[in-house]
Amino acid sequence: MTMTDEFDKLRRLPSPPVVPEAVRARALAAAMQAFDAEEKKSSSSQGSSRWLRQSSVLNRIWSTRMVTQHRYLAGSALATMLIIPAAAFLTLELTRGNLPSSGQVVLPGMADVSKPQVEPAAPKAPSEHGGVKRERAQGQAVSPPASPKPSDHDPSDVADLNNRVAPSGGAAKQVGEPSAPFAPAPMPAPTMMTESEAPLVAAPRYAPAKPELPPSLDEGRNRFASADANPVKSVASDPVSTFSVDVDTASYSFVRRSLMEGHLPDPDSVRVEEMVNYFPYDWPRPQFAAEPFRTTVTVTPTPWNTGTRLMQVAIKGFETAPSAAPPANLVFLIDVSGSMDAPDKLPLLKSAFRLLVGKLKPEDKVSIVTYAGNAGTVLEPTAARERDRILAAIDNLQPGGSTAGAEGIEAAYQLARQAFIQGGVNRVMLATDGDFNVGASSDEELKRLIEQRRRDGIFLSVLGFGQGNLNDSLMQTLAQNGNGTAAYIDTLAEAQKALVEEAGSTLFPIAKDVKIQVEFNPERIAEYRLIGYETRALKREDFNNDRVDAGDIGSGHSVTAIYEVTPKGSASALNDPLRYGPPAASAPASVSDEMAFVKIRYKQPDGDRSKLITTPVSEMNAVRDLASAPQDVRFATAVAAFAQKLRGTDALESYPYRAILDMARNARGEDPFGYRGGFLDLVRLAETLDRR
Repeated sequence: MTMTDEFDKLRRLPSPPVVPEAVRARALAAAMQAFDAEEKKSSSSQGSSRWLRQSSVLNRIWSTRMVTQHRYLAGSALATMLIIPAAAFLTLELTRGNLPSSGQVVLPGMADVSKPQVEPAAPKAPSEHGGVKRERAQGQAVSPPASPKPSDHDPSDVADLNNRVAPSGGAAKQVGEPSAPFAPAPMPAPTMMTESEAPLVAAPRYAPAKPELPPSLDEGRNRFASADANPVKSVASDPVSTFSVDVDTASYSFVRRSLMEGHLPDPDSVRVEEMVNYFPYDWPRPQFAAEPFRTTVTVTPTPWNTGTRLMQVAIKGFETAPSAAPPANLVFLIDVSGSMDAPDKLPLLKSAFRLLVGKLKPEDKVSIVTYAGNAGTVLEPTAARERDRILAAIDNLQPGGSTAGAEGIEAAYQLARQAFIQGGVNRVMLATDGDFNVGASSDEELKRLIEQRRRDGIFLSVLGFGQGNLNDSLMQTLAQNGNGTAAYIDTLAEAQKALVEEAGSTLFPIAKDVKIQVEFNPERIAEYRLIGYETRALKREDFNNDRVDAGDIGSGHSVTAIYEVTPKGSASALNDPLRYGPPAASAPASVSDEMAFVKIRYKQPDGDRSKLITTPVSEMNAVRDLASAPQDVRFATAVAAFAQKLRGTDALESYPYRAILDMARNARGEDPFGYRGGFLDLVRLAETLDRR
């Protein structure tokens, strides 16, 4: 028999099954013994059967060398037979995508150089991806699993193998269960080990990576005014609450953008009053322009605290007919600095102002000032009837340079004075991401600048754009001190709402320096908490001081404020009664049934002296249960609950989003623009994202 025949014989041998190391070692030894026996037979049959070949020392040496070479060749052939199935296995796994995506392939018996080599640990539980983790003893090569046949070797070996290799999920595989097809035979171990030293384990399964959540909003450089939530105050020691009205809506838009991008908003960006006042409400409105607004108070049970009640104070402004609206002198002060070079900044800004220009009357005037490094006049005061000229100036704006905000504001006010309309609306509309980094950059300096120009009858509104470096704190400061509003434009739909649908309330004020003061009756109310308006709080003496600035109300605008009050004798009271406090003065019989007294001060847009409106609050303003309250009252309550929960207010910690959603859904009512439907979507998103 030739050497080729021997190799053919070896190639026809079946691949050995996967067996424990001890069994595998015994099988290899038996194979080598059989090979030696075949070698002896073939050597004795060569030549004549009658004559034996002469033996010599040289022949014996040569014979020994040939036998050794045969053994080496046999071992190489056997290794080849084992490697070929292993290569097929790796090819199959590559096509299935079960190997690591790094491009590195670790063959059986080879160390994975991409991972640090560590000492072996105790066997671990199945991985979170459902596969069985690979374990290795020190110096032991790990082989992929093969398909053992119970009939090929001792049943006890098969049972032992199956008991030590469990499929994904932790349950051991039973004898006789079908194994994975195309499993290659294992490579011989580099060193011989006992069965206990080299446990056989399954190869790892590589599951696809978990999908990542959408990237969170880069809020690291956004700046918001930080203010703690209003505390619960005792009526016995502090019976009066005073604050300035607020008609800004920037907070709601920013919260919406955060949730739509897949994460909860910064708690400091959530201002409850702006969330509540984002929505239009059909409160009772005044009948005559001489009465700029009307007050409505409603008392309901508190849905998140059975021991307290909610007192809603709502103001509705007189709505001026569009034909009776005064002429407008508007100066667009547009930030074109390098930070505005983003799709949600300057391009969105251009589209927003195009919408506003389409809303203006022919006799209105428009000017455009830009600032980036230094201020420049893009468009001198131009009548709105020259629409194409105005739009061309807007379309030609390009970003670049640093942000000389203070210089731009000065230039804008100069144009506003140049085209000033006596008895009309004179307003600068600042559009920016709030990044003032050149010139008078401190909030206090800009505040003084705006206050000086406000006395000339030129107001300031602020439109915020973009994310990442939004200076919301500065926007609020400028708008509050410029007798204007602050809005955040995150979509073109929001620009449509703020600049077109609500243009009257945004551009045409009907009252300025509007302040609210509520005095609670200690005989009826033990405690109170103003929900929101933290950045609008005023001192008690500021209410009657006409030199103190406050918020403005535009044509047809509404303002809502909500107090949570604790009735006298309620178990929900948090403050103990004063031991040494002065005895409460007995109230006159005419007011003994009142729980509170609401006072509102305001000035005419061109006036300097304030006027007073008062409204007593009694059980006549109360409803028995929340379901009996007007629809707008219930929806505003739902929004206030949602905003407090986003801020992390303790009182709402255990109040579920589902209850807020149900309350808002039942009070949705007519929703022609879809604002309330959008709110329902935000509550659902927050419920999914909030894991606190």
